[in-house]
Amino acid sequence: MGYREQFDFWLNDSYFDEATKQELLAIRNDEKEVEDRFYRELEFGTGGLRGVIGAGTNRMNIYTVRKATQGLANYILKQGGQEKGIAIAYDSRRMSPEFADEAALCMAANGIHAYVFDALRPTPELSFALRKLGCISGIVITASHNPPEYNGYKVYWEDGAQITAPKDTEIIGEVKAITDYHTVKTMDKDAAMKAGLYTVIGAEIDDAYMVELKKQILHPEIIKEMADEIKIVYTPFHGTGNVPVRRILKELGFKHVYVVPEQELPDPDFTTLEYPNPEDPKAFKLALELAKKVDADIVLATDPDADRLGIYAKDTKTGEYMPFTGNMSGMIIAEYILRERTALQKMPAAPALVTTIVTTNMARVISEDYKTRFIEVLTGFKYIGEQIKLFEQTGSNHYVFGLEESYGCLAGTHARDKDAVVAVMCLCEAAAWCKKQGITLWDQMIKLYEKYGYYKEGQYTITLKGIEGAEKIASIMDSIRKNPPKKFGDLAVTHFRDYKEDRLVDLASGKESKTGLPSSNVLYFDLEGDSWCCARPSGTEPKLKFYMGIRGTGLADADKRLAALTEAVKSNIE
Repeated sequence: MGYREQFDFWLNDSYFDEATKQELLAIRNDEKEVEDRFYRELEFGTGGLRGVIGAGTNRMNIYTVRKATQGLANYILKQGGQEKGIAIAYDSRRMSPEFADEAALCMAANGIHAYVFDALRPTPELSFALRKLGCISGIVITASHNPPEYNGYKVYWEDGAQITAPKDTEIIGEVKAITDYHTVKTMDKDAAMKAGLYTVIGAEIDDAYMVELKKQILHPEIIKEMADEIKIVYTPFHGTGNVPVRRILKELGFKHVYVVPEQELPDPDFTTLEYPNPEDPKAFKLALELAKKVDADIVLATDPDADRLGIYAKDTKTGEYMPFTGNMSGMIIAEYILRERTALQKMPAAPALVTTIVTTNMARVISEDYKTRFIEVLTGFKYIGEQIKLFEQTGSNHYVFGLEESYGCLAGTHARDKDAVVAVMCLCEAAAWCKKQGITLWDQMIKLYEKYGYYKEGQYTITLKGIEGAEKIASIMDSIRKNPPKKFGDLAVTHFRDYKEDRLVDLASGKESKTGLPSSNVLYFDLEGDSWCCARPSGTEPKLKFYMGIRGTGLADADKRLAALTEAVKSNIE
């Protein structure tokens, strides 16, 4: 069925509601818009759905959410997991509560008990909740840090991590097998509750989540000693972090926590932000203004579903607030945990630190310093969560910390996804420790650079929307794969990894071996001088991302080297 036939079906079939039909009537003469909305099904990828809200097969709406849920329900039934039920959470975005209910009522109609949070909650709390409740699966309705016109649907399995192979492809197969919307089940909410198939959850899960977070505190006595001296500015970016972040900091004893008032409450339009992403320096404008007003030590921002954390900290020498990348804040936490656990003799046997292939190389150096096993996985925190599960199954290692460059990390195993709430807690403890030493988190970061090397990372992103954009991204990747560069500027390639074809090539010897990781459309170049670059299409946005990292001899040298590598990457793909 072509896109016009799909459009006519949605416009005329009795299955679709009147509001949907009116939305479609308004665009019927805009051929490009009709094509974009109906040229394909919104792809149910390895992480679930993500797309622009609106009517159409290539949009997030109650019908595409129901269809995805029916596929997931069919898979759960085939696994015999219907008795365990499913946990569902949602964020502050447009249609998030409605999509959560649609998913719950589809599950209920299939005889699967749905546990639905009573209000918005962070993504990591969903990961915790489904394990606490003994569920077979979990769903969180969120588009994370995407612009306000987006929403999404992420799927978790009973280990608490997002779905990985082979379950991801098996669930995708079940979703794709549904070709008739009329076969998708749903039921009345009151009837579902009466049948015991829809249960509202809330405070009891929140309390248990807080208990688990506090287990990661290493120096409660330092927090108590410095609680009245340290000043913290925090913004939840209108999202789910507001309540749990403020609660955990209050219960730990921090006395001076200032929340950005303009960004405190839920706002699906993110009115005060161009882009609700802690990676964007412009998003910190209001928080930095408040920080200067109250003379804060640390400035914190969580994204709308509170799995990512961005920070600024004061430079003692200049008094300026300095931005941290996700790699930098992750290294602050990782080094603090490894150092203090070692000093307190609280390091577990066979400790492991897990990162992704596009995370800073500094993580490897710090791991080696503290005699901790270092493991790299593919991009995506679900692969870090998968390692926790494997450690528990095999007893080979004990997970200590995991991080990825995109401002996400996890201390502890209460969740199996990145958790900005626990990251806030850990960074504030580290800041209290620094305050006791008479330094700031920025001063501590400089100390780490001086000890381990001035590692710096960056990205170059190409955005290519629509059908033509997807084809162009595929063409660029294919061209690099077939003709991999031997140099990037002055830096020679030492090894080339093609994760899609599972090839690792040593350019000096010509010897080939396996990458050791699952198949993924990723190309990675190891360069001279502990530098690197990597190309991969985004799994959630119409973007081709180039990641890169270098090691310099100082801040200025690191900036210069990274700028040169970035230009070399650009010239190699133009």
